[in-house]
Amino acid sequence: MELFNVYPLFPISIVKGKGCYVWDEEGTQYLDLYGGHAVISIGHCHPHYIERMTDQLQKLGFYSNSVINKLQAELAHRLGKASGYEDYSLFLINSGAEANENAMKLASFHTGRKRVLSLEKAFHGRTSLAVEVTNNPKIIAPINDNGHATYLPLNDLPAWEAELRKGDVACCIIECIQGVGGIRLVTTEFMQGLRRLCDETGTVLICDEIQCGYGRSGRFFAHQLYGIQPDLITVAKGIGNGFPMGAVLIHPKFEAVYGRLGTTFGGNHLACTAALAVLDVMEQEHLVENAAFVGRYLIHTLREMKSPHIVDVRGEGLMIGIELDQPYKSIRERLLFEEHCFTGCSGTNVLRLLPPLCLSMDQAANFIEKFKRCIES
Repeated sequence: MELFNVYPLFPISIVKGKGCYVWDEEGTQYLDLYGGHAVISIGHCHPHYIERMTDQLQKLGFYSNSVINKLQAELAHRLGKASGYEDYSLFLINSGAEANENAMKLASFHTGRKRVLSLEKAFHGRTSLAVEVTNNPKIIAPINDNGHATYLPLNDLPAWEAELRKGDVACCIIECIQGVGGIRLVTTEFMQGLRRLCDETGTVLICDEIQCGYGRSGRFFAHQLYGIQPDLITVAKGIGNGFPMGAVLIHPKFEAVYGRLGTTFGGNHLACTAALAVLDVMEQEHLVENAAFVGRYLIHTLREMKSPHIVDVRGEGLMIGIELDQPYKSIRERLLFEEHCFTGCSGTNVLRLLPPLCLSMDQAANFIEKFKRCIES
C-alpha cells in the first residue's frame, strides 16, 4: 500500500525539533518560521510540555466522556482566566474544522436559521459545512455545495448589512486576520459595525481564532485588537502545540442540551494535558507579549527594507504576510534550500510567517538577513 498522494512535498525529512529550530535526518538545522501551519505555539519539544505529557501517559492516556475528567474542568478554568472569557463555557473537540462545524451547528440550533455569511478568501476547514463556508471552489465537493454560504468582501460593511437585514442568517464566521487568504486584516470599524448588526438582527457572531488566536496576534485572541466580543470563539492549532485538539468558547446565552453535541476523542486526558502545559509555558515565558514585541520588530524592519520586490507587509504579532511582486516559489525555495529557513505561503505571491511564539529577537534578526540575501539577489 502507498500513501494517497495529496501533498506536494519538499524532499526533506524532519526528524527533530527544539524551540524554533528543526533538523532533517542528515543533521541540517532549519529556522522554523512556519511552525507546522501555525500549530507550534510554545516551541518544539519544550521540556515542560514533554514532562507533563510523559507523566500523564504513564497514568492514563484516554477514557471516554462518559465519566468525569477533572483535567477538562481545570483547562476550562485556566483558559477562561488567560483569555478573559471566564463566563463562557468550553466544548472540547479534536481540530479546527470540528470547532467551526460545532460552532455553526450551535448557531443554527440557537437561531433556527440556515444561512452563513463568510469572507471572500476565507478558510475554515475541510469537513462538510466548514468547507462550504471556505471560499475555494477547488476543495468544495458537489455534496458539500448546499447553498448555505454567502461570501462577502472584506471590510465592506454595507454589503454585510444588506444580507443581514434579510433576517435569515444564522451566523457570520470571521477570521479577524485571514491566514490562507493572504494575511488580510479586518478593520475596527468593520468588526464593531458587524457586532452591532448581529445584535440588531439576532445573528450569531463567530470568530475563527484557529490560526490567528492563542497569542499569535500579540493579544490572546485577534478579535481583542478590535474591541468586540463574539458569541462563539473557535480555537485549535496552538492550543495543543502539536497534539490534535480544538475547542469552542461559548457565550452563556447558548443552552447546553444533552446529546446535541458530542465527540469520542475530544478533551481526552492527553489532549487536556497538552493544552494545560501550553498555558503554563505561555504564562511563565510571557509568550503573548513576546509575540507582540518580536512581531513589531519584524513588521517594521520588513517595511523599512523598501525593496522593489516587496509590495506590502501585513500582519499583527507573529502572523505576518509579505506580499511580493512575483510568485513566492523561487524565494521560498531559496530560503529553504540555501538559507535553511521554513516559511509558509498564501495565494501565489505572499510569504507567510507563523513561527513559534517563543521566537527571539536574535532569531528574527537572523531571518531578516536570510530574507535580504534572497530578495536582493
